Amino acid sequence: MSSELFFIYDSHCPWSYATTSLVKNIASAFPQMPIHLMHCAYYDGENKVDLATVDAVKELSDVPFGQDYLASLSEYKDSTLAANLLTWVQHKSNKHALDLLFTMQKAHFERGNALTDKDDVQPLIDSLKLSPPAKTLKIEKLTKDAEFTFHDISELQEVIGTKAIPALLLAHNETLILLNHNLYLENPEKIVEAINTELESN
Repeated sequence: MSSELFFIYDSHCPWSYATTSLVKNIASAFPQMPIHLMHCAYYDGENKVDLATVDAVKELSDVPFGQDYLASLSEYKDSTLAANLLTWVQHKSNKHALDLLFTMQKAHFERGNALTDKDDVQPLIDSLKLSPPAKTLKIEKLTKDAEFTFHDISELQEVIGTKAIPALLLAHNETLILLNHNLYLENPEKIVEAINTELESN
């Protein structure tokens, strides 16, 4: 039997931020399960996050939002650099991918770090002793790897019939299961029980 997890997300999406806690629980409970972090680069500098979304996430989860982040809600969000960097680490240093995502989300949502230029992310990269190429630290456009990931996401979204993010997909043998992450945001550890149930029944 083989199982893999696919996490379609955006680093600047509050719902993705909350769902990362589920992914961390899954990674801890199933250390041998490959986890594919797939940044969809939804925030392109022309969209914002509204307070209603943040309030909804706070109601269903316990992830914190700092005052600096809340004060920035009127600003446009751009996750291009984050998509480039996180895609690079997913491909080149997979063991650090989830840690870097979590570190970047904490910096963004708790400390209001925009994550839009090299100075924003360099301390986070250094903390994990990573050495990404210069092209991953630019916001002008997606790298080729990030574009390829975007196309892979489109194919998965076509299969599951939704473009909503975040999305957690469990692939077990030849079955692809869309996990309802909203059911577990208040109790992230429960996602492990749900996956065990799916593995036993498929």
